[in-house]
Amino acid sequence: MRFVFTIILSCLFLLVSAQRYTISGYVEDESNGERLISATVYDDISKQGCATNAYGFFSITLSQPHVKMVFSYIGYTAEVREFDLKQNVSLIIKLKPSISLQEVTVTGEKTQIENPQISVTEIPVQTIKSLPVLLGETDLIKVIQLLPGVQSGSEGSSGLYVRGGGPDQNLILLDGVPVYNADHLFGFFSVFNSDAVQSVTLLKGGFPARYGGRLSSVLDIHMKEGNNKEFHGEGSIGVISSKIVVEGPIKKDTSSFIFSGRRTYIDILAQPLIMSVSDGANAGYYFWDLNGKVNYLLSKKDRLYLSMYTGRDKAYGKFRENNWEDNSSVSKFGLGWGNIITALRWNHEINPRLFMNVTGTFSNYEFVVSEKMESSDNGQTSKYSYEYTSGIRDWSTKAEFDFHPSPQHKILFGGNYTYHTFYPGISVFQVNSSGDPSGNIDTTFGDAYIYAHDTYLYAEDEIKLGARTILNPGIHYSMFAVRNATYNSLQPRFSLRYLLNETWSVKAAYTMMSQNILLLTNSGIGMPTDLWLPATDRIKPQKSQQVAAGVFHDFKGGYEVSVEGYYKTMQNLIEYKSGADFFSRAETWENKVESGEGWSYGAEFLIRKSKGKTTGWIGYTLAWTNRRFENLNFGKAFPYRYDRRHDIGLAITHKFSDKTDIGLVWVYGTGNAVSLPIEQYPSLTDPFNQNYFGYNSIDYFEGKNQFRTPSYHRLDLGINFHKQLKRAYRTWSVGVYNAYNRKNPFFIYFETDWDTNEKHLKQISIFPILPSVSYSLKF
Repeated sequence: MRFVFTIILSCLFLLVSAQRYTISGYVEDESNGERLISATVYDDISKQGCATNAYGFFSITLSQPHVKMVFSYIGYTAEVREFDLKQNVSLIIKLKPSISLQEVTVTGEKTQIENPQISVTEIPVQTIKSLPVLLGETDLIKVIQLLPGVQSGSEGSSGLYVRGGGPDQNLILLDGVPVYNADHLFGFFSVFNSDAVQSVTLLKGGFPARYGGRLSSVLDIHMKEGNNKEFHGEGSIGVISSKIVVEGPIKKDTSSFIFSGRRTYIDILAQPLIMSVSDGANAGYYFWDLNGKVNYLLSKKDRLYLSMYTGRDKAYGKFRENNWEDNSSVSKFGLGWGNIITALRWNHEINPRLFMNVTGTFSNYEFVVSEKMESSDNGQTSKYSYEYTSGIRDWSTKAEFDFHPSPQHKILFGGNYTYHTFYPGISVFQVNSSGDPSGNIDTTFGDAYIYAHDTYLYAEDEIKLGARTILNPGIHYSMFAVRNATYNSLQPRFSLRYLLNETWSVKAAYTMMSQNILLLTNSGIGMPTDLWLPATDRIKPQKSQQVAAGVFHDFKGGYEVSVEGYYKTMQNLIEYKSGADFFSRAETWENKVESGEGWSYGAEFLIRKSKGKTTGWIGYTLAWTNRRFENLNFGKAFPYRYDRRHDIGLAITHKFSDKTDIGLVWVYGTGNAVSLPIEQYPSLTDPFNQNYFGYNSIDYFEGKNQFRTPSYHRLDLGINFHKQLKRAYRTWSVGVYNAYNRKNPFFIYFETDWDTNEKHLKQISIFPILPSVSYSLKF
């Protein structure tokens, strides 16, 4: 017993002697003080490492007495710190931006094979700015559409259809706040100003437990924090819009701000033409958006952020008519939609191993269509007005924790509560007549407000099992209470990465997701009339399960190759009933929809080069996606509208020198699935119509989405000319959209030749070859 007791005391003494100390802190850009997301922190002696979180914080606990820490980030010069570890160490690492992305090897830099997550892509903002886009308007959503597994929908649109999912199944986060409508100009541009964006990350599968509420993807966008060293600005003038960014310190090294704004001037340029051809009518369309962010360093362990986004699209018209001397009328119409997003965030380092982020947010999306008319007849006035409003408003609070107990464990946990207010469609109708007050009308009708409580909790652990294996198990629990229904969902997540050797790895993941907020979409182009709606006591939440696996390989020279396969099932999808749409207002929205199921599967291939003067990628997707509804298409499965068998995206940038670089984009995709009638016969109930078009007819469809539009392909080219002026940096950008003038289908329809009474299928194409030029100045 004495011997055993001695051994136990000796072990306890050795355990206490083997002190473990924590190295923690932040990694920043030396030039502007902004904290770097996903920078690599690596000890070259123990071969242990970690990455900074979304706020630049890192923590690693080591036991050996001597460490050699390497801090690196793509586009920056790595920094090495070597010292003896005798106590907890707090560091603020300032990395210097490198002059160019040359092909160099940095020890400890994380590559795709080492990343524990599958189906994740980080897109450098500089790449987004360098690639040619529609009308020269830089758009990060259109660049994301070039990635495998992501489809664009219709010609020129900024919608995202990821692995067979719909546009509502993408969780788009701007500084952690959901963005419900990410489109400008009826879907042709996104709301994100790339000049104000710091990082862009897309997740298509293998979702960590901290994400929830959508089925198909997460697009995580973080705004810049603002330069806390000195004042800078950037402005540009393009074909359809101009924008400006201003940033600088409020108090040097302690607080900073950034502000950006953008507005189109289509309405101003087109106004003289509209007035000349319409006898003085006033009509137009424009959009604008504003981004702002302020951050303040309260202490070494505390930082406060306040961020804001607001933007709006507006179409308007005003027409005046004078019928005769004492009779005149003025009519107005308006169509507008937009977002307001605000977030107040507090970062706090509780101790060297535990980091906390607490956020309060407000979000509001609103769509309004209005019509007003005022007429005068012999001194008596009549007024008519109609306004339709729909949208969604959120108040939310969230707490997130990062815990780093050891280099083998990274534990994330937290929770969120959101109070939703949905207004699916409220109409206000008013009539006022001075000549006949008895006929005045003032009424409100439509779907009533719906209130909902949305809560989720999550926990996940990144576990390192030796030098080759990383597990990421997690659990996401959500509760959604609406009307008299409460939906509870427990969603397990699991991912695995195994290193075969230094250049090869395999990954696999399983995720279960639940979505309590739905988008009722019209079958046409992306329109603001698409309605955000909640799951209710009659409409269940959408659910999905996805499995994904892939092989990843890194070549010398900065080349990365990956092959991924996936299979996804979806339940409780909604779609308009046959013949129903947004404009059929006789019924509530719950009576207009059908519930069904869907499934998708495919393979994605990606070759990417991220270093050197030539960078970019080529991606190929082979995929199938189908839907089935009991009361649609006779209960048979049919292809989803954006089922695309083959999809190719090529994006390349090349830097000739500091003065000149070029960008090239080429895309190819199988045509969208469409429903076309194969027969037509007269109506039995009303065979003749008393108008020019003759008899009424009924179209017969053999199946839903049984035909394909022609394949889509397009080449875009761009070149940028840079010059360092005395006090500014100037860039001329010249681009060509659809360089070989491909007539791609926007939609197709039947047209009748009245001479032969034969019908011919016609195609509408909206974007021919389009040149663009823009001028930007950075100071």
